[in-house]
Amino acid sequence: MAVIDFVIGFVVSLLIGALGIYVGGRIITGIEDYGYAVITALIGSVVWWLVAVLVGWIPLLGTVLALAAWIYVINVRYPGGWGKAIGIALVAWLSVWVVLVVLGTLGLLTPDAIGVPGF
Repeated sequence: MAVIDFVIGFVVSLLIGALGIYVGGRIITGIEDYGYAVITALIGSVVWWLVAVLVGWIPLLGTVLALAAWIYVINVRYPGGWGKAIGIALVAWLSVWVVLVVLGTLGLLTPDAIGVPGF
C-alpha cells in the first residue's frame, strides 16, 4: 500500500508542479502546452534533486545552486532567455502556492509539489 500511496502522491505533486510551470509559460512566453510543462517539471525536479544531493549540504550556496539548476531547465525548455525563465519560475511558484493553499485549506492535499522548488 505504501508504494501505491507514493506513486499517487508523486503523480499528483508532479501534475500540480507542472500546472505552475504551464501557467508561467503561458503568461510569460505564450506557450500553451501542458504536456510540455509536465516534462519540464519532471526534468526540473530530477535536476534539482541531483544538484541538491551533490551540493545541498553547503549552507545557502547548495540551495541557490539547486534553484539555479531548476531555472536553467526552464531556460532550456522555454524561449526567451534567463529573464523569461526567472519570470516563469516566479509565476510557477506563486501559482503552485495558491493551489496548495486552497487544497490544503480544503483538507485535500498536504503542502508539497514535485516539480516546483520549495514545496
